[in-house]
Amino acid sequence: MNEPSKKAKPAGSHEAIDISDFVYAATGARVRRLTMPDGTHWFPAVDVCKELGYANSRKALADHVPEEHRECIESVTGGYALSVPAGRDWRRDMNLIDLQGLIILVNGCTKPACAPFKEWVAEVIATVQREGSYSLEEAEVQPTEPGAPVAYAMPEQVAEAIVRLEAHNLQVDEQLANGQRELIELQRSTLAVQQAMVRAMERIADRLDELVLERRRPYGPPLALPTTESVLADWRRRLSVTEDVWTVAVVIAPVLVEQGELREPLEAIAARTGLTVHRVNECLRLLRKHACIHPRGGTEEGAPVYVLNQL
Repeated sequence: MNEPSKKAKPAGSHEAIDISDFVYAATGARVRRLTMPDGTHWFPAVDVCKELGYANSRKALADHVPEEHRECIESVTGGYALSVPAGRDWRRDMNLIDLQGLIILVNGCTKPACAPFKEWVAEVIATVQREGSYSLEEAEVQPTEPGAPVAYAMPEQVAEAIVRLEAHNLQVDEQLANGQRELIELQRSTLAVQQAMVRAMERIADRLDELVLERRRPYGPPLALPTTESVLADWRRRLSVTEDVWTVAVVIAPVLVEQGELREPLEAIAARTGLTVHRVNECLRLLRKHACIHPRGGTEEGAPVYVLNQL
């Protein structure tokens, strides 16, 4: 490929249109750029082709861009003894195109966002053919510094393209923010539903316990007031009591009989029985499974509340 020009940029020269705005209006996107000491700009071909909708960047270059408008990054930077820019996305073998190559690719694409820019390019060519030249209008406000370059007004098509792109980006940002708010609200609603389901299941479990009690003793005389001895004797008949379960039963039965409910934290029962909190919880679960006790909510501190089943 041809070596890029190494002619120094003339003193006092400047760009009539900011290169970032120019490329933004041309491609509809912000793409990476290398600006060389002579003022020439080079762009990763893969970035430009992606934004313009070309599926295969190599084929797009071969079909549309002449060789004099494309290079690899090693050749471009090597001509000025510059190192490859930092960052893993700048590969040493990356294909680059200059500004002319970028414009050629824009003219060959069908991306709707590029239409205003392509119309302006067509206007420039038609004006040159008709009048022999094309000039940008000078901006209404000019720099006041001595020797400052003339400021030019951005072409109407380019300015409108940038305005539409920025408006689109603002709309996308707003849609993204709305989507995030909807997702947060959905997560909150889902959590509320899950919590309601848990409470409903707890109420169903309590009601089932009550129905079991009613079915086992639907008729007959009122039950006598339980004693610790009668409760323990009933529990022995009802389930196969292991040593750990019996240890917990001996501790909680007097509390259930005397106070009508058990509100002690598991840690307190574990301390009184010498068992682990996990084992105490397993013993209580077994007593509940065999309808010896059943839960009734919890304390403000989070400890479960159990009451006695009188069968």
